[in-house]
Amino acid sequence: MNGAVETAARTAWGEARGEGLRGMQAVLNVIGNRAARPGWWGRDIASVCTAEAQFSCWNMQDPNRAALLAVTQADPQFRQASALAAQLCRQQLSDLTAGADHYYDWRGAKPVWARKQFFTKTIGHHAFYRIGLKG
Repeated sequence: MNGAVETAARTAWGEARGEGLRGMQAVLNVIGNRAARPGWWGRDIASVCTAEAQFSCWNMQDPNRAALLAVTQADPQFRQASALAAQLCRQQLSDLTAGADHYYDWRGAKPVWARKQFFTKTIGHHAFYRIGLKG
């Protein structure tokens, strides 16, 4: 597995393993949409995934961090995340999010950044948005 595939797979698994296949794919879609529009959030798949304070599973204090660093292909959900991440890196992963580049878990408080952004859809427990676009 190359670095971009592995980093994307670990991010999808760390962020959405409880959301099933569609949830992990949607997180990967956000990563791909960000990488397609380089900016403050990163310039490629790996840098988008590990940009500071963007995907909480990579935060040093997040309990998911140790788990995502330790998970192996023995975990069925990580195998799924790896297969989806490989499709992302080959630009063969369909976008379930309608171009979203951000999301949050709607079970918590709506973040300030989401209040004036374009909502695209909800997939599982995540609400997806495109930043800077009007509805």
